[in-house]
Amino acid sequence: MKRVLVFGMTENPGGMESVIMNYYRHIDRTKVQFEFLCNTEIVAYSDEIESMGGIIHRITARSVNPRKYKNDLVEFFDKNASKYCALWFNTCSLANIDYLKYAKKYGIKKRIIHCHNAANGGDSFLRSTLHKLHRKELVKYATDYWTCSEDANKWFFGKEKDELPNYRLIYNAIDLNQFAPDNNIRKEYRNKIGIQDDEVLIGHDGRLHYQKNQEYLINVFDRLNKKFPGKYKLLLIGQGDDEEKLKKLVSQNHLEDRVIFQGLVNNMNDYLQAMDIFAFPSRFEGLSIALLEAQANGLPCVISEKISKASKVNNNVVMLPITDQAIDSWVNQIDLYSKTSKYVDIDHFEKQHFDINNEAKILQELF
Repeated sequence: MKRVLVFGMTENPGGMESVIMNYYRHIDRTKVQFEFLCNTEIVAYSDEIESMGGIIHRITARSVNPRKYKNDLVEFFDKNASKYCALWFNTCSLANIDYLKYAKKYGIKKRIIHCHNAANGGDSFLRSTLHKLHRKELVKYATDYWTCSEDANKWFFGKEKDELPNYRLIYNAIDLNQFAPDNNIRKEYRNKIGIQDDEVLIGHDGRLHYQKNQEYLINVFDRLNKKFPGKYKLLLIGQGDDEEKLKKLVSQNHLEDRVIFQGLVNNMNDYLQAMDIFAFPSRFEGLSIALLEAQANGLPCVISEKISKASKVNNNVVMLPITDQAIDSWVNQIDLYSKTSKYVDIDHFEKQHFDINNEAKILQELF
């Protein structure tokens, strides 16, 4: 059995974490087994990871105690590095590449850097500076360059794909069967959330953060609600640094009875069943797993034109600007989509490599 050391799981069950778990669930774990190096006490999907034979190694975060963090790294790699055929380093930023450095120092031969974002506009000046500096150092430590989408390469790696050694596009594949429309679950979860039969539910799944731009969505919804009072509700799934600011905006616009903050959920597939439309106004994305899941459920989607076009699978997806002038376009498109049914193009999902049952076999062979 090959053992792979995986970095990229945090306490937040977000897009990157979902990608890792989707692959982990579908590889043959008698041939390839993952061990997870984590710098958070709480680890998303920890019970499931351990039920599948995965081992979670916890170390101190650099931001908590830099000295203990370094000591933990030395102790961990000294004790464990010889077990692994590869390090699979998943990240949205190159602000910290110590894991690659220590993997090389302690003899892990295959060291994969896997990009999961196409920008990081919410980062501090320090983290942005570190990201740019570390791009130049990657060649010293990484042996393989993987990415979630072609759009992400230039920002993340600072190079085009033909300049990157052992380059690979790894698709953010999902289990299509898990998200297929189910009317019984739809009725159950609309009742659970408190959605009436004549109400249209707009859904959004994403960390409450600058990148995901929920403030814009709330402003769109405010105008939509004024134009069509009582017709729509908005469901926001996720947590993050912007939560209080967003709740304040909802309160200022007197939308408390129309906007639902659901928090984190571990069964997003069930909540998608309850939705009628999916809205996704991100300022930037690599390739959104949340958007793929929404499309696998057949939801009509109104999304930002800043999102990678590779994320668009079905025909019922419209990309719009995220400017103040475009708010009415969002309102009109959402109202237009309120009159349409769900639609899934399974053939497109498979042809564009978004079926996890096929893609997991490829990843397994790479390891």
